[in-house]
Amino acid sequence: MSNQKLPTFFIVGAAKAGTTSIYNYLAKHKQVYMSPIKEPHHFTSDMDTEHFRENYKPVMNKNLTAYLDGDMKEEVFQAYIREWTQYVKLYKNVKDEKAIGEVSNSYLFSTTAAKNIHDKIPDAKIIIVLRNPIDRAFSHFIMDLRLGYAQPPFIDALKKDMALPIKGWAISNLYVEIGLYYQQVKRYIELFPREQLHIILFDDLKKDTTKEMKKIFSFIDVDPDEAIDYSETYNEATLPRNNFIGWLYRNRNLKAKVAGLMPKAIKKYFKKAALTNKTLPVLTQEDRTFLSPFFQDDITKLSALINRDLSSWSK
Repeated sequence: MSNQKLPTFFIVGAAKAGTTSIYNYLAKHKQVYMSPIKEPHHFTSDMDTEHFRENYKPVMNKNLTAYLDGDMKEEVFQAYIREWTQYVKLYKNVKDEKAIGEVSNSYLFSTTAAKNIHDKIPDAKIIIVLRNPIDRAFSHFIMDLRLGYAQPPFIDALKKDMALPIKGWAISNLYVEIGLYYQQVKRYIELFPREQLHIILFDDLKKDTTKEMKKIFSFIDVDPDEAIDYSETYNEATLPRNNFIGWLYRNRNLKAKVAGLMPKAIKKYFKKAALTNKTLPVLTQEDRTFLSPFFQDDITKLSALINRDLSSWSK
């Protein structure tokens, strides 16, 4: 097993900070191999899958063994791979790619993932993407509206989530908690040498995608000048066009079965036809004023920790 291929880098989050776009741009690079399951969540050993809300449990897990033993040609969004023997199968199709990676947004929020990654692959490179925590929370809320995990208005959804007695990844929405980055980033800084860490801001990625992706390519030691098409965007904020599509999106089992019957090209067209960004709610000043106090202290500490000016997040 000495020639066993393992990730050389990880994108660890944050959730709703552009990691899906980064995954897809990386996958287009000839020298990069990305896990066919975008989010395997393997190193998040503190994730309580037993208590996941029912409609969050991916259907895919029922067929995980068959998928991993097969050709893995179909890309899967996420799974919860507990066994190391299963996890390494994600990389059985690596050929001569110089960089091997995966993206699991739970790795930043998790209290155990940083140590688990370091224990298994101490020389791995870590990419952290951070977004203004208020904007991140609102983007998360819109995703939850689409999936039926929340009801408008945003401020009520926030209060309801914050008041829950039991919280956790895929158990509650964690609108505030996921955006408290200081301790999350600190865990990686304490374990990995600085040269193995690359922290980028969502706003920089959005402003100049080419520039930020070239930095990532250089960081993972592949050709930064590879011609990549950045025109396509991924995982954008959208809502179902009507109640029937909304019902279908909330029923993940049925949605997965319908999607499984569609060729990839048709799936893409259906998604475009089924969802719209024309009816999105708007983040109000009242929302910002309500959320701001929860993040102020954390932003100040994070700014000093990563030596970046984050004053725009507090405006």
